[in-house]
Amino acid sequence: MKTRSYTVRFEKDPSGWWIVTVPEVQGCLTQGRSLAEGRRRIREALALFIDEAAAARAELVDDIRLPARTSAVVRKVASSRAQLDQVQAKAMKATASAASVLTRKLGMSVRDAAELLGVSHQRIQQLAGARR
Repeated sequence: MKTRSYTVRFEKDPSGWWIVTVPEVQGCLTQGRSLAEGRRRIREALALFIDEAAAARAELVDDIRLPARTSAVVRKVASSRAQLDQVQAKAMKATASAASVLTRKLGMSVRDAAELLGVSHQRIQQLAGARR
């Protein structure tokens, strides 16, 4: 069976609740105090309009509506986190390489290598074990 995808629109009302709708299904709406509650409740509401099993399987795609300035700030955070992930991946690769050089080529203890690299000796042991 093919899984259907539905857009789930979240908009904050003045009292602080999220108004949650499925634009493709006229009349399908609910509310929630949090995004998580809204997601849970919209699936329940959707089950009133379509087959319950289909609603349980449906892919729900968030469309969270925020004021333009707020959206920009959220996008900036997402971009910064993506950059951080890339830098962390590079650092992990460099640490693994350095751990190998220090322990294998120089015969250094895992504790000394850990101190030099600013990680735990357990992490050096994991890295050394992964390269064997």
